[in-house]
Amino acid sequence: MSAQPASTGDPKLAAPADLPTHIGVIMDGNGRWATRSGLPRSVGHERGVDALRKTVTAGQKLGLSYLTVYSFSTENWRRPASEVGALFSLLRAFIKKDLKRLKSEDVRISVFGTRSGLPQDICDLLDYAVSETSENTRFNLGIAFNYGGREEIARAARRVARKVMEGELSLEELDQDAISAHLDTSEFPDPDVIIRTGQEHRLSNFLVWQSAYSELVFMDVLWPDFGEPHLKAALETFSARERRFGGLSSGAA
Repeated sequence: MSAQPASTGDPKLAAPADLPTHIGVIMDGNGRWATRSGLPRSVGHERGVDALRKTVTAGQKLGLSYLTVYSFSTENWRRPASEVGALFSLLRAFIKKDLKRLKSEDVRISVFGTRSGLPQDICDLLDYAVSETSENTRFNLGIAFNYGGREEIARAARRVARKVMEGELSLEELDQDAISAHLDTSEFPDPDVIIRTGQEHRLSNFLVWQSAYSELVFMDVLWPDFGEPHLKAALETFSARERRFGGLSSGAA
Protein backbone atom coordinates (compact mmCIF):
# COMPACT_ATOMS: atom_id res chain seq x y z
CA MET A 1 0.00 0.00 0.00
CA SER A 2 2.89 2.33 0.67
CA ALA A 3 6.63 2.35 0.84
CA GLN A 4 9.21 3.98 3.02
CA PRO A 5 11.37 6.40 1.03
CA ALA A 6 14.78 4.93 0.45
CA SER A 7 16.60 7.92 1.87
CA THR A 8 16.16 11.31 3.45
CA GLY A 9 19.10 12.89 1.71
CA ASP A 10 18.55 15.14 -1.29
CA PRO A 11 16.95 12.96 -3.98
CA LYS A 12 16.38 14.30 -7.46
CA LEU A 13 12.85 15.64 -7.68
CA ALA A 14 10.41 14.78 -10.41
CA ALA A 15 9.58 17.39 -13.02
CA PRO A 16 7.03 19.90 -11.66
CA ALA A 17 4.29 18.32 -13.79
CA ASP A 18 4.78 15.08 -11.84
CA LEU A 19 4.55 16.68 -8.42
CA PRO A 20 1.33 16.28 -6.44
CA THR A 21 -1.09 19.17 -6.32
CA HIS A 22 -2.26 18.50 -2.76
CA ILE A 23 -0.33 16.84 0.07
CA GLY A 24 -1.88 15.79 3.35
CA VAL A 25 0.39 15.31 6.36
CA ILE A 26 -0.31 13.41 9.57
CA MET A 27 2.21 14.98 11.92
CA ASP A 28 2.86 12.13 14.32
CA GLY A 29 5.57 11.49 16.90
CA ASN A 30 5.91 14.67 18.95
CA GLY A 31 5.36 12.93 22.28
CA ARG A 32 7.66 10.01 21.50
CA TRP A 33 10.35 12.41 20.32
CA ALA A 34 10.17 14.24 23.65
CA THR A 35 10.20 11.01 25.66
CA ARG A 36 13.24 9.70 23.81
CA SER A 37 14.97 13.03 24.41
CA GLY A 38 14.11 13.00 28.12
CA LEU A 39 11.93 16.11 27.74
CA PRO A 40 8.31 16.95 28.60
CA ARG A 41 5.76 16.12 25.89
CA SER A 42 5.00 19.84 25.57
CA VAL A 43 8.53 20.40 24.27
CA GLY A 44 7.91 17.78 21.60
CA HIS A 45 4.85 19.71 20.44
CA GLU A 46 6.88 22.93 20.38
CA ARG A 47 9.46 21.25 18.15
CA GLY A 48 6.60 19.96 16.05
CA VAL A 49 5.50 23.54 15.34
CA ASP A 50 9.05 24.29 14.19
CA ALA A 51 8.84 21.31 11.84
CA LEU A 52 5.55 22.63 10.49
CA ARG A 53 7.15 25.99 9.71
CA LYS A 54 9.97 24.22 7.85
CA THR A 55 7.52 22.07 5.91
CA VAL A 56 5.36 25.01 4.82
CA THR A 57 8.48 26.84 3.65
CA ALA A 58 9.73 23.76 1.82
CA GLY A 59 6.36 23.22 0.17
CA GLN A 60 6.36 26.77 -1.16
CA LYS A 61 9.96 26.43 -2.34
CA LEU A 62 9.22 23.20 -4.21
CA GLY A 63 6.24 24.68 -6.01
CA LEU A 64 3.41 22.83 -4.29
CA SER A 65 -0.06 24.36 -4.28
CA TYR A 66 -1.98 22.71 -1.40
CA LEU A 67 -0.82 21.34 1.94
CA THR A 68 -3.17 20.11 4.66
CA VAL A 69 -1.83 19.20 8.10
CA TYR A 70 -3.56 17.21 10.83
CA SER A 71 -2.94 19.35 13.88
CA PHE A 72 -5.66 18.35 16.39
CA SER A 73 -8.14 15.52 15.98
CA THR A 74 -11.54 15.06 17.57
CA GLU A 75 -9.98 12.05 19.33
CA ASN A 76 -7.21 14.18 20.87
CA TRP A 77 -9.69 15.37 23.52
CA ARG A 78 -8.99 12.03 25.23
CA ARG A 79 -5.50 13.24 26.13
CA PRO A 80 -4.76 14.83 29.52
CA ALA A 81 -6.27 18.29 29.90
CA SER A 82 -2.80 19.77 30.44
CA GLU A 83 -1.61 18.46 27.08
CA VAL A 84 -4.73 19.66 25.27
CA GLY A 85 -4.22 23.09 26.85
CA ALA A 86 -0.60 23.11 25.70
CA LEU A 87 -1.69 22.30 22.14
CA PHE A 88 -4.16 25.20 22.20
CA SER A 89 -1.42 27.50 23.49
CA LEU A 90 0.84 26.45 20.61
CA LEU A 91 -1.90 27.24 18.10
CA ARG A 92 -2.32 30.68 19.64
CA ALA A 93 1.43 31.27 19.45
CA PHE A 94 1.68 29.98 15.88
CA ILE A 95 -1.05 32.27 14.56
CA LYS A 96 0.15 35.31 16.46
CA LYS A 97 3.77 34.79 15.42
CA ASP A 98 3.41 33.48 11.87
CA LEU A 99 0.23 34.98 10.44
CA LYS A 100 1.79 38.24 9.29
CA ARG A 101 4.61 36.40 7.52
CA LEU A 102 2.27 33.87 5.91
CA LYS A 103 0.04 36.68 4.69
CA SER A 104 3.00 38.51 3.15
CA GLU A 105 4.05 35.26 1.42
CA ASP A 106 0.62 35.01 -0.25
CA VAL A 107 -0.40 31.95 1.77
CA ARG A 108 -4.12 31.32 2.15
CA ILE A 109 -5.16 29.56 5.37
CA SER A 110 -8.22 27.30 5.52
CA VAL A 111 -9.42 25.53 8.65
CA PHE A 112 -11.20 22.17 8.55
CA GLY A 113 -13.11 20.70 11.48
CA THR A 114 -15.82 21.56 13.97
CA ARG A 115 -15.69 24.47 16.40
CA SER A 116 -17.71 22.49 18.95
CA GLY A 117 -15.99 22.44 22.35
CA LEU A 118 -13.23 24.87 21.40
CA PRO A 119 -12.49 27.92 23.59
CA GLN A 120 -13.97 31.09 22.09
CA ASP A 121 -10.59 32.76 21.70
CA ILE A 122 -9.36 29.80 19.63
CA CYS A 123 -12.43 30.05 17.39
CA ASP A 124 -11.83 33.79 17.00
CA LEU A 125 -8.16 33.26 16.13
CA LEU A 126 -9.00 30.64 13.51
CA ASP A 127 -11.62 32.91 11.97
CA TYR A 128 -9.14 35.79 11.96
CA ALA A 129 -6.42 33.74 10.24
CA VAL A 130 -8.88 32.61 7.55
CA SER A 131 -10.23 36.14 7.02
CA GLU A 132 -6.80 37.82 6.90
CA THR A 133 -5.50 35.46 4.20
CA SER A 134 -8.69 34.89 2.19
CA GLU A 135 -7.45 36.85 -0.84
CA ASN A 136 -4.11 35.04 -1.08
CA THR A 137 -3.54 32.65 -3.97
CA ARG A 138 0.07 31.43 -4.14
CA PHE A 139 -0.06 28.62 -1.58
CA ASN A 140 -2.97 27.00 0.26
CA LEU A 141 -2.42 25.79 3.82
CA GLY A 142 -5.21 23.68 5.27
CA ILE A 143 -5.24 23.19 9.04
CA ALA A 144 -7.33 20.24 10.22
CA PHE A 145 -8.09 21.35 13.78
CA ASN A 146 -10.64 19.64 16.00
CA TYR A 147 -11.12 17.50 12.93
CA GLY A 148 -12.33 13.94 12.35
CA GLY A 149 -13.01 12.50 8.91
CA ARG A 150 -16.13 10.58 9.87
CA GLU A 151 -17.52 13.53 11.79
CA GLU A 152 -16.92 15.72 8.73
CA ILE A 153 -18.85 13.28 6.52
CA ALA A 154 -21.72 13.19 9.02
CA ARG A 155 -21.92 17.01 9.00
CA ALA A 156 -21.87 17.03 5.19
CA ALA A 157 -24.63 14.42 5.10
CA ARG A 158 -26.78 16.57 7.42
CA ARG A 159 -26.29 19.59 5.15
CA VAL A 160 -27.26 17.60 2.08
CA ALA A 161 -30.26 16.01 3.82
CA ARG A 162 -31.47 19.45 4.91
CA LYS A 163 -31.32 20.68 1.31
CA VAL A 164 -33.27 17.63 0.14
CA MET A 165 -35.92 18.22 2.81
CA GLU A 166 -36.20 21.88 1.83
CA GLY A 167 -36.45 21.07 -1.87
CA GLU A 168 -33.12 22.65 -2.83
CA LEU A 169 -31.70 19.30 -3.93
CA SER A 170 -33.43 16.24 -5.37
CA LEU A 171 -32.63 12.66 -4.40
CA GLU A 172 -31.39 12.08 -7.96
CA GLU A 173 -28.84 14.87 -7.47
CA LEU A 174 -27.54 13.31 -4.25
CA ASP A 175 -24.34 11.76 -5.56
CA GLN A 176 -20.64 11.69 -4.69
CA ASP A 177 -20.10 15.17 -6.07
CA ALA A 178 -22.91 16.51 -3.89
CA ILE A 179 -21.28 15.04 -0.77
CA SER A 180 -17.84 16.38 -1.76
CA ALA A 181 -19.28 19.85 -2.30
CA HIS A 182 -20.50 19.93 1.30
CA LEU A 183 -17.28 18.76 2.95
CA ASP A 184 -15.01 21.18 4.82
CA THR A 185 -12.42 20.70 2.07
CA SER A 186 -14.75 21.52 -0.83
CA GLU A 187 -12.38 24.22 -2.14
CA PHE A 188 -9.37 21.88 -2.05
CA PRO A 189 -8.67 19.10 -4.56
CA ASP A 190 -8.49 15.59 -3.11
CA PRO A 191 -4.99 14.84 -1.79
CA ASP A 192 -2.69 13.09 -4.24
CA VAL A 193 -0.52 11.80 -1.42
CA ILE A 194 -0.76 11.53 2.35
CA ILE A 195 2.43 11.44 4.37
CA ARG A 196 2.47 10.05 7.89
CA THR A 197 5.47 10.30 10.18
CA GLY A 198 6.05 8.54 13.48
CA GLN A 199 6.24 4.87 12.40
CA GLU A 200 2.48 4.29 12.38
CA HIS A 201 0.66 2.92 9.34
CA ARG A 202 -2.93 4.20 9.40
CA LEU A 203 -4.98 7.26 8.47
CA SER A 204 -6.41 7.81 11.97
CA ASN A 205 -9.62 9.41 10.66
CA PHE A 206 -7.80 11.95 8.49
CA LEU A 207 -9.46 12.95 5.19
CA VAL A 208 -11.11 9.53 4.94
CA TRP A 209 -13.48 10.53 2.12
CA GLN A 210 -10.93 12.57 0.20
CA SER A 211 -8.12 9.99 0.39
CA ALA A 212 -9.93 7.23 -1.54
CA TYR A 213 -7.21 7.29 -4.21
CA SER A 214 -4.38 9.01 -2.36
CA GLU A 215 -0.94 7.47 -2.39
CA LEU A 216 0.16 6.70 1.18
CA VAL A 217 3.74 7.28 2.28
CA PHE A 218 4.67 6.20 5.80
CA MET A 219 7.97 7.45 7.20
CA ASP A 220 9.94 6.30 10.24
CA VAL A 221 11.03 9.82 11.16
CA LEU A 222 9.30 11.43 14.15
CA TRP A 223 7.60 14.69 13.24
CA PRO A 224 9.92 17.12 15.11
CA ASP A 225 12.80 15.81 12.97
CA PHE A 226 10.89 16.21 9.69
CA GLY A 227 12.21 18.76 7.22
CA GLU A 228 12.78 19.55 3.57
CA PRO A 229 14.92 16.44 2.86
CA HIS A 230 12.12 14.18 4.14
CA LEU A 231 9.51 16.04 2.09
CA LYS A 232 11.69 15.64 -1.01
CA ALA A 233 12.09 11.94 -0.32
CA ALA A 234 8.34 11.51 0.03
CA LEU A 235 7.77 13.37 -3.24
CA GLU A 236 10.29 11.15 -4.98
CA THR A 237 8.40 8.11 -3.72
CA PHE A 238 5.16 9.60 -5.01
CA SER A 239 6.62 10.36 -8.44
CA ALA A 240 7.68 6.72 -8.82
CA ARG A 241 4.14 5.43 -8.27
CA GLU A 242 1.81 4.59 -11.16
CA ARG A 243 -1.68 5.84 -10.35
CA ARG A 244 -4.28 3.80 -12.23
CA PHE A 245 -7.50 4.82 -10.40
CA GLY A 246 -8.99 1.37 -11.00
CA GLY A 247 -7.77 1.10 -14.59
CA LEU A 248 -4.99 -0.92 -16.15
CA SER A 249 -1.29 -0.28 -16.02
CA SER A 250 0.04 1.77 -18.91
CA GLY A 251 2.11 -1.26 -19.90
CA ALA A 252 -0.76 -3.74 -19.80
CA ALA A 253 -1.73 -5.43 -23.04
